[in-house]
Amino acid sequence: MRLRHIPGSEDAIAVSPHVIGQPEKYQGNFHQKFGNDNPIQIEVGMGKGRFIMELARRNPQINYLGVERYPTVLLKAIKKQEELRLSNLYFLCVDAKSLSEIFAPQEVARIYLNFSDPWPKDRHAKRRLTSPEFMKIYDRILTENGTVEFKTDNQELFSYSLESIPEAGWKIDWSTRDLHHSSQADDNVMTEYEMKFSSMGNPICKLIASR
Repeated sequence: MRLRHIPGSEDAIAVSPHVIGQPEKYQGNFHQKFGNDNPIQIEVGMGKGRFIMELARRNPQINYLGVERYPTVLLKAIKKQEELRLSNLYFLCVDAKSLSEIFAPQEVARIYLNFSDPWPKDRHAKRRLTSPEFMKIYDRILTENGTVEFKTDNQELFSYSLESIPEAGWKIDWSTRDLHHSSQADDNVMTEYEMKFSSMGNPICKLIASR
């Protein structure tokens, strides 16, 4: 999907107090930015930020970092955060491939992957955020008991993930192909895409993985 570029989005992100510029400088010390030692959870590919902002609102005892590589998309999340002013939430405008250069080993307690690009062609499989290549990155930065939570409406991507994650040495702790009619439905926080796809009748898939 081609994104419409918003002129000045890069400049707005560079000066926003809600975005951590050069986040690698905080590697192993993100607690200094938050001013506490609360656990850190991240969402990779946060889009407009509805999901992670709601988590931050509900859980002030947890620090959240939203990762989004596209400035045009991130700008929309920044505008929302300017209104909410959630003290336990910051954004990073980086590519997911650089996460192991940004976070120290075992610095992150949980990783959320929501409605990631399916990269449907086989030759692009390594780009999928649930590929063995990315699972190695998560393995490095997650705490010993850390987990990865993944949601999608793409059945093919979900089937791939159910195979690729165990292949990377992880275990699937829980999974469903119909989240909204599952045991976790009541606690589920929906993303913008999730609201759109579920309103179209698409069942939502989810899995939780750990080492």
